[in-house]
Amino acid sequence: MIVNLSEGEVSFKIVYYGSGLCGKTTNLIKIYSKMGKDAGELVNLANRENRTIFFDFASLELGKLGDLSVKFGLYTVPGQSLYSVTRKLVLKGVDGIVFVVDSSPKAMKHNIRSLQELGYYLRQVENKILSEVPMVMQFNKRDLPDALPLETLNKLNLWNVPTVEAVAVEGKGVMETLNLIMKLVLKEHSRVFQKKR
Repeated sequence: MIVNLSEGEVSFKIVYYGSGLCGKTTNLIKIYSKMGKDAGELVNLANRENRTIFFDFASLELGKLGDLSVKFGLYTVPGQSLYSVTRKLVLKGVDGIVFVVDSSPKAMKHNIRSLQELGYYLRQVENKILSEVPMVMQFNKRDLPDALPLETLNKLNLWNVPTVEAVAVEGKGVMETLNLIMKLVLKEHSRVFQKKR
């Protein structure tokens, strides 16, 4: 959380984390298209295969917290192993995490590896464990004919965080995920904010 009294705003950072091609960037693109002019800017850095090579960022201005405007910065991390340092850096200052799970059976080992890496990097960068950061798990690609059952995917949810079923490419579950993580972040940080005031 960054409080900027001179600008009259408080900013929160939400990071969409997950393995390569799980739907992180698709989430941000759908959010941006639904929010219209309220979505601020969308920076999308992709290579020729449409894969994120650094991070995606969209800024949302939503309401007030006390007399301050509330802004959310939404970021994704590149899923490819080549960009592990970037994934670590994007977590700096994170206020909330959306962990995007690919429902494909062949992606399960990548989901597990990505979740383990997230916990490791979070300890390194923020000196926190996953249970200390507001998080939502989005079970994406639920439209796949061989999508893993929810019971199997829920084995990843060791912290009993809220989950959302999604088909991000169609926009299903995208806004529900965003609304959930924003509520969790505001709830978590409103206590800290009140103490700082």
